Amino acid sequence: MVTKSFMMLTVLLALSMFTNLAMAADPIVTESTANSTVTTNGSMETTVKSPPPSAISPQFSAGNNSDLCTIGVAGAVQTQILGISAGTTFTEENCIRLKNAKVLYDMGMKVAAVSTMCQDEKVFDAMMMAGTPCPYEGKIGAAAKIGWDSHEESKREKIKSEEGLNVKETATTGGLGLLALLLLL
Repeated sequence: MVTKSFMMLTVLLALSMFTNLAMAADPIVTESTANSTVTTNGSMETTVKSPPPSAISPQFSAGNNSDLCTIGVAGAVQTQILGISAGTTFTEENCIRLKNAKVLYDMGMKVAAVSTMCQDEKVFDAMMMAGTPCPYEGKIGAAAKIGWDSHEESKREKIKSEEGLNVKETATTGGLGLLALLLLL
């Protein structure tokens, strides 16, 4: 039994030594004070970069309404200093002719509808080649053919002079626009 109590005592003594070591450790506390002064000298520069000015031309179109016979044309020019934009619309004569012929036909005026279409030189020639000449002063068929044969040249010259006038006006307007554009550059 002595051995047993001796061992117990040894174990207790060993345990008390480790406990004392754990309790004996005091926390380390340090205090420090720091004074600092920061002096900064500097300059700042801000550069604003913006996109160049833009001349944006408006869109001229018939929109969603397909019943209009106009064509829109627009353009814009931008230099470093000045920007200009412009636009206009042109009326398409053949479109108007087709719409007028359709309305006349729908109203039961078939001869007037064909006469309207015959104002186009290509349609006139096609009707003559097909053996169904365009109506002439209310006459149709063979009577119209005789009328056109006697007055064909004067009618064709009238049609060509009307078409040539529109082309000259358009060319003049386009030429002036181009000249103004070149002056800007």
